[in-house]
Amino acid sequence: MKTNFFKKIVLLIALFYIPLQSMAWGTNGHRICGQIADSYLTPKARAAIKAILGDESIAITSNWADFIKSDPAYRYLYNWHFIDLDKAYTYPELQTYLKADTATDAYTKMNFLIAELKKKNLDKANKLLYLRMLIHIVEDVHQPLHTGHTQDKGGNDVKVQWFGKDSNLHSVWDSELIDAQQLSYTEYAAMINHTTAAERVQLQKAPISEWLFESNQLAEKIYAGVTPMENLSYKYNFKYIGLLNQQMLKAGVRLAGVLNQIFG
Repeated sequence: MKTNFFKKIVLLIALFYIPLQSMAWGTNGHRICGQIADSYLTPKARAAIKAILGDESIAITSNWADFIKSDPAYRYLYNWHFIDLDKAYTYPELQTYLKADTATDAYTKMNFLIAELKKKNLDKANKLLYLRMLIHIVEDVHQPLHTGHTQDKGGNDVKVQWFGKDSNLHSVWDSELIDAQQLSYTEYAAMINHTTAAERVQLQKAPISEWLFESNQLAEKIYAGVTPMENLSYKYNFKYIGLLNQQMLKAGVRLAGVLNQIFG
């Protein structure tokens, strides 16, 4: 009896621990992006999204795709969260690469989800699943290490310390930097959500390939900016927090643009 109980506890820990290793933006990061996106929806898009999500906000639903990783029935969604780019691409090189991309990854699945959500006859269950996944993945790809290297699992295997505690490069960018600011997701969104109409137009007209190019370029800089087991603290925060905030802001504005295009 005790042995079976112990085995169940170990299994539960494993199920919840493994998925967390591949999260992009932590809980707060995703909610910040979602909160920003919500502020730029058209009335028509807002009504259509509410009809699908009900009382669940974009900010809250944006974490669903990470939480559901603990359910084996949804394990097939794992590769949807990232695209492995193993070098610094020029933009023409990346465009060529993406044109030939048939893998199950963030790029192919974003295109799939956008096309599906535009269909008028899409059933209710798929509308909910696809909207949740699209929201999440658009946010994901603005975390630069979700365009990171295959060999180190997007920085998960790059071991560092954060203020003297063991961590890894991916986790630093997912959550450590964000949580260090000690703000709620609504406070954080209000702090960084400042754009002009012209800036939003510019951000929203950029194709997905441009989003990935920006993240790829930043990922290479992030990799080059650390040494294994380096202790990252105040200096690292000062150097990179502005860039991280910029990426979350872009994610929110661009997500709103995509949702308005589909529903508005």
